[in-house]
Amino acid sequence: MTLRIGTNISAGLALMAALMPRAWALPPQDPNSIVTLQVENDAVSTLKGTSDQYYTSGLRLSYVTPTTATPQFLSNLGRAVWGDGVQRVSFDLGQSIYTPRNTQLAVPDPRDHPYAGYLHASAALIHDTDTTRSLLGVSVGVIGPSALGRVVQNGFHSLIGDTPNRGWSSQLKDEPAFQFLAERTWRVPVTRYGAVDVDALPAVTAGVGSVRDYIQAGASIRVGQGLDSDFGAPRIRPGLSGNDPYTPTRPFAWYAFVGMDGQAVARDEFLDGSAFRSNSPHVSKKVLLGEFQGGLAMMFRGVRLAYTQTWQTTSFTGQKSGLFSFGSLAASVRF
Repeated sequence: MTLRIGTNISAGLALMAALMPRAWALPPQDPNSIVTLQVENDAVSTLKGTSDQYYTSGLRLSYVTPTTATPQFLSNLGRAVWGDGVQRVSFDLGQSIYTPRNTQLAVPDPRDHPYAGYLHASAALIHDTDTTRSLLGVSVGVIGPSALGRVVQNGFHSLIGDTPNRGWSSQLKDEPAFQFLAERTWRVPVTRYGAVDVDALPAVTAGVGSVRDYIQAGASIRVGQGLDSDFGAPRIRPGLSGNDPYTPTRPFAWYAFVGMDGQAVARDEFLDGSAFRSNSPHVSKKVLLGEFQGGLAMMFRGVRLAYTQTWQTTSFTGQKSGLFSFGSLAASVRF
């Protein structure tokens, strides 16, 4: 009897030992840097639709350090908050542009989305385990004419021979902008069909600052090969984003994905108007916002290409009914 109990205990401990390392495993250190260029636009779309309305353009350039280059104080911070993990630091430079639906009115409809440009620089600590990705980030920038929204949009229109948008003189005025972000994404294997894997990426995000106060929860489902190479396709926030780091685990990795998220928004500068000016253009914001997205990502020879199509529910009273859509294209290179 003693021998049988001892054998059972030994077998149980052996099974636990076989399972626990996988649950607690850390990804390997990555000596590579990553550069990402991303474009989001209501004209960059697989679907027929109008352009230059609401969230009309997003541009982002990102650099991610190797895991071996994380400053010690940030590495200690990551471990203090999340435990053991592999850390990277990302740096972003981005611009977002917002316009009303009718861009040919010199005096925009006060019930329509205000004109606004947003230029910002961001830094974030990214902390990975084998099954989670966590992020703490901060952004500083400017909202207003100094964000160059009018210059970029109408300059591009002039370049392609399109009509300039006429209401930029009413855009939100210059003011500093800051934002803090915290996020956690889980990677959960679901099943396998032959050589193709399926996983789920539930995620939660919280943002607070002068730009937007919100919480977000959602999930994506992916089907493909090499799903452990990243945590999903990147997006310009707000929205579901797998962030920029990726480490291909096979010569050619790919996946198709669908996802959805819900956001509760306490304040949005681009809809509520300036927090410092009583006469700032503004509309009646909706507190709850939903998003649906789908797309495709592939990795080959250190390059990742990802396309995402996003549909949003209406974000303010008076917005054209139905789902607003835009496309997102991101190209990343490891070196």
